[in-house]
Formats: sequence, structure tokens, C-alpha cells
Amino acid sequence: MLFELRQYHIRPGHQEGWVRLMEEEVIPFQVAQGMVILGSFVSDEDESVYVWIRRFADEEERKRLYAAVYESEHWKTNIGPRIPEMMDREQIRVTRLRPTSKSPIQ
Repeated sequence: MLFELRQYHIRPGHQEGWVRLMEEEVIPFQVAQGMVILGSFVSDEDESVYVWIRRFADEEERKRLYAAVYESEHWKTNIGPRIPEMMDREQIRVTRLRPTSKSPIQ
């Protein structure tokens, strides 16, 4: 099992629109392709912070699901082009995590 902790920097004034895009379009689309989304979060202290967590069975599944999502025509034409106005892609931080043996999340 592996996890991704994805941290994004949202542009000023776009947090509400970003959360709406994620909850109404991005997450449902990715789930429909087979992604497992464990959570989606905003910071109470910094409105530029957005964090979400995804889970994969293994590296092979992660690669397959990345291709299904990010190489799809829907992503390329409907979702992807709208992201840069709300989120600074240069500041994306992805931390890959592996649960410890006694972690409740497996």
C-alpha cells in the first residue's frame, strides 16, 4: 500500500472555487477512474493551503491510474486547462508515504 500526500498552493481569492472544482469535478472524475481518495483538506490558518490524500495498492496501480486520469481527453480538455488560474503548479508538493506496520490506515 502506498499513499500520496498532495499539498497545493492556491492563488489568492481562489480557495472557494478550487474546493468546488475538486469536490464537484476532480475527485468524482478520479474516483470514477478507480482512484481512492482518503481526504481533502483546507487550512484554517492559511487560505492558500489545500491538501488531499490518495491511496494506491502499489506502484503499478499508481502508474495505471495516473495514465487513466491525466492522459484522458476529459482531463486534457475539461479539467486540466482550468487549474493554473487557481493553483500554482510550480509549488505542488507530493509526499509519497508508506504506512508503518501498526498504522490504522493500511
